[in-house]
Amino acid sequence: MSILKTENLSYVYNQGTPFETAAIKNINIDIEKGELVGIIGHTGSGKSTLVQHFNGLLKPTEGKIFVDGVDIWQSKETAKNVKFKVGLCFQYPEYQLFEETVYKDIAFGPKNMKLEESEIDERVKKAADFVGLKPSHLEKSPFDLSGGEKRRVAIAGVMAMEPKILILDEPTAGLDPKGRDVILSLIKDYQKQTDSTVLIVSHSMEDVAKLATKVLVMNKAENTMYGEVGQVYSHADELRNMGLNIPQITQIFSALRKKGIKVSDEVFTIEQAVKELLKYKGGLAQ
Repeated sequence: MSILKTENLSYVYNQGTPFETAAIKNINIDIEKGELVGIIGHTGSGKSTLVQHFNGLLKPTEGKIFVDGVDIWQSKETAKNVKFKVGLCFQYPEYQLFEETVYKDIAFGPKNMKLEESEIDERVKKAADFVGLKPSHLEKSPFDLSGGEKRRVAIAGVMAMEPKILILDEPTAGLDPKGRDVILSLIKDYQKQTDSTVLIVSHSMEDVAKLATKVLVMNKAENTMYGEVGQVYSHADELRNMGLNIPQITQIFSALRKKGIKVSDEVFTIEQAVKELLKYKGGLAQ
């Protein structure tokens, strides 16, 4: 069942002026409930502009957006409510923390939903626990935390609203390798445990390969590809022409195949590579 759908979605900056620019053009996508979709594209391809339409932050110049089958702009009420159905976590979300305590920051969204205090408390503690924050963190100032912890607080604040669709714009940007792995693991666990629909905007095709079930490729304001990871990543030359590089491990396995070594053409992560090499080694032993 489709949970997010767009029809001929377009958005123009500075419309009617000499600086008029189409940020996204004629976007038609249909995302099923429970999908984990990676949105990739070079800088300026329209990724961030696209996702800001999904929770009503931007209103289309043309076209429609449907969440759960409802046109989000059909009334003021639907436009208001979509912000709670579609949670958007911006790039570097820790810069938007502002409350005195971690607890208050996570509670900000649920409070705006006009929930009972008991439910707000339950959601805050549940979200904090999910992202690996200890009860002792909740009464601390968010500004006393490490960069990775701040990122988790910001993500917990969106999760606490329990959106049907969670969108994360470059969730691992600026983090060290350990912090990056923590966030990626968190996202994967969240999607599995909640069966929510998750969209990740990323420059990293490796990260997308680790997490996503499907990939949406943006190029020059248009969605040029949408499909399963293997299906999209198999178009290596086209992706390179768009300024994107397939994962390094995929390039290595491509080189192995050119040398006549019979390995899979659908290896996109280190984990997949290990399995494939063990399988190949087992085949040689026989």
